[in-house]
Amino acid sequence: MTEVKAELVGNVWKVVAAPGDKVEEDDILVILESMKMEIPVVAPRAGTVKEIRVKETDVVKEGQVLAVLE
Repeated sequence: MTEVKAELVGNVWKVVAAPGDKVEEDDILVILESMKMEIPVVAPRAGTVKEIRVKETDVVKEGQVLAVLE
């Protein structure tokens, strides 16, 4: 089980992955928006998305868990 965390404070601009999706290393899971920039949050390894813990327009803080991979 791998937790994917936000590296910075920002808004969830787009949720790309959904629970049950198979992902490869470096696939985009969520796109954050911070200071007018879009920052992709990618899968650190291949696996299956177990859960997405945020929704679009949520405000996230640094270190917050965005997704969980199996």
